[in-house]
Amino acid sequence: MSDCIFCKIVAGDIPANIVWQDENILAFRDIQPKAPVHVLLVPKKHVVTFDQLDGQWADTMVSMATAAREVSKIEGVLETGYRLLINNGADAHQEVAHLHMHLFGGRELGPMIKKAPQEG
Repeated sequence: MSDCIFCKIVAGDIPANIVWQDENILAFRDIQPKAPVHVLLVPKKHVVTFDQLDGQWADTMVSMATAAREVSKIEGVLETGYRLLINNGADAHQEVAHLHMHLFGGRELGPMIKKAPQEG
């Protein structure tokens, strides 16, 4: 997509600090990191949300898993731990309409989400 920022990064039109890549995935450092290690794993083919993946995306899904493992090794968080996060759609606050996985690490990350207040 011509107006997608991640497609422009994949195409090389916008510079990025690339950590790892294969034929399906590009992994690069987030420009507004939320942890000492914050890398985005982006499919090179445009797809908007995780729920759009089906059998034709099998190679991409395997590459995302491989990317997470390889990036965690490169960033030195494989042994200490890391978090993978995919925001899927509006309620999850997906900010870029191109599927991407965040890899966070480099410190204790705390709880994933806040506990909902009890009704009553």
